[in-house]
This record gives sequence, structure tokens and C-alpha cells, in this order.
Amino acid sequence: MDSEQLGLTEITSRDNIRAYVAELIGTMLFVLIGTGAVIATGGGDLVAIALAHGIGIAVMVYATANYSGGHLNPAVTLAMIVTRNIKIAPGCVYVLMQLLGAAMATSLLYAILFNEIGNLTNFGAHGINEMALGEGGALLLELLLTAALVSVIFAVAVSKKGFGVAAPLAIGLTVVVIHLIAVPMTGASVNPARTFGPALISNAFDSFWVYVVGPGIGAIAAGLLYHHFFRAGSDAEAEAEETEEIDEAEDAAETV
Repeated sequence: MDSEQLGLTEITSRDNIRAYVAELIGTMLFVLIGTGAVIATGGGDLVAIALAHGIGIAVMVYATANYSGGHLNPAVTLAMIVTRNIKIAPGCVYVLMQLLGAAMATSLLYAILFNEIGNLTNFGAHGINEMALGEGGALLLELLLTAALVSVIFAVAVSKKGFGVAAPLAIGLTVVVIHLIAVPMTGASVNPARTFGPALISNAFDSFWVYVVGPGIGAIAAGLLYHHFFRAGSDAEAEAEETEEIDEAEDAAETV
């Protein structure tokens, strides 16, 4: 690949810089909302935690979609890279901004709260609970749920037949369901940045690899499945419809 294909020639463009800042702020606020709910409830209110993460991601996707696409998740960005929806170099900067935003969020909570309150939940850090069958079971769950999330994202936001302005709502509802399922078992990451921030501040890196490898593999699998299987049919139909509409408009203009 040359520098243009990698995206190196445009990595510092004004639009990309704006996108990086959007990913930084959006991820920071999402992690602040999600981990804030975990800390505020002592990790004991499943519904509140699920709603905070789901509504938080929906709002932040709405806020950032026009600037960066509203990834807010390294796994999502990875899926976008492998399907060529974003070039490699800008995509890597997206991931760095997401991780930095998550670290900033937990740092802010560390500065705001009494440490003993945050330490009750390791500032919202993820961990494998007894309900999961060790690291293997946790890995499989994170992989499957991330694949489900990324599949929804591609279907409602990337596809030309997606939901448009309603896409962030569908994504948020998916995150709510994921948390209702997985919080008792793995804490429900499906987002390495969400795991990284609290882990960094609390030095809670036990089984951290699970929350990177699982979402990463799940995201790649879902992205490639969409790109090579579902996209071929639905987007081709959408493109044909667009071409037909353009031809009809041109014919009408010629008639006038």
C-alpha cells in the first residue's frame, strides 16, 4: 500500500482532526456516563447500568456521527478499517483518541470522587464473574456480543438501506440488551476503550486481554460478513435505485 491508500496524506486534514476530537470527547463522555452509573450504584443496579450505557452511547453517536461517524469504540473502528470504510492511518488515530478519551473520563471521576467510593468498583473496571466459565467463556461471550453490536451498526448506520437518523437509537438499544445479558458475567465490555480507562486508573488488568481479543475478533468477523455477504445484495439494490432515480430526473429535465 502507498501513503495515499494508508491515509497518510490526509491524516492531518482539517476534517480528520475534527473527527479525532469528536472521537476523543464522545468516548470520554460515554465512559464517564457508563462508569459513573456503575460507581453510583455500587455495581448493583443492572437496569440502571444498562440504561446508562445504552442511552449514553446513543446520545454520543448522535453528537459525533456528523464529524467522525460516531465510532466511540476501537472494535467498531477496527471493523471499519477491515471493510475499508476508513483508511488505516486515520483509523489508528481514532483508536488512540478513544483510548485517551476513556482514560480522561476515569481520571475525571478519580478527581471528582472520594477514592474509597470509586475503589468499591475499581472505578467501573470490568472483571470476569463466577457466572462465566473462566476466561474462555468470557472471551466467547465478548466475541459474540461484539459481533452482534457491529452487525447492528453496519445494518442500521453503514448500509445504504439503514435507519438514517434512527440508527443511534437502534445502536443504543442493542447496547442496553448486551448489558442486561453480560453485566453479571463479564461486566459487558464489547468496547476495549470502555475497559481500558478504568483498568488504567485502577490497575485492574486481570484478564484485560479478553476484553481486547474478544471484541476485536467479533468486530472483524461481523464486519467482513456484512461486507462480503449482506452488502453485496442490499447496497447493490440501493445503488441501482439511486441510479434509476438520477436517470429519471435527467430524462425529466431533458423533456422540460
